[in-house]
Amino acid sequence: MGEYKRIERIVGAYIASRYKNVVEIGVGSNPVAARIIHDNGISVRCTDIRCVPPVQGIICLEDDIFSPDPALYRGADLIYSIRPAVEMVPPMISLARVVDADLLVYHLGFEYWRDGGELIDCGVPIHLYHRRSEAVKGGLAL
Repeated sequence: MGEYKRIERIVGAYIASRYKNVVEIGVGSNPVAARIIHDNGISVRCTDIRCVPPVQGIICLEDDIFSPDPALYRGADLIYSIRPAVEMVPPMISLARVVDADLLVYHLGFEYWRDGGELIDCGVPIHLYHRRSEAVKGGLAL
């Protein structure tokens, strides 16, 4: 169990050092990365298909990635997920395209979707499946 928490701490620190407004998909009962991101002063909200226990200072919302409400994700510069089921990746990619956000995924073991996107080694392997547009990165559009 400690190894998993190490992974969340590494992913959370990586995200907190690079993004300003993020959404975690599939938080479940494991808000470790979201807590680290929040504690670094970054806006973070979490979604899950089920109602999850509240996390102080973090908005947690019910949403189904297979039929998402894009309004919950608008304004995010990053959507991320830690250990999602691999079948969740295609709708997450679609959602990231719709709201023009980066999409980072930490997979369980050696799973990945199709070509795995761009592999990033931040201490653990994470996959960048969608990169937001340059206009959004430069602050020219939302």
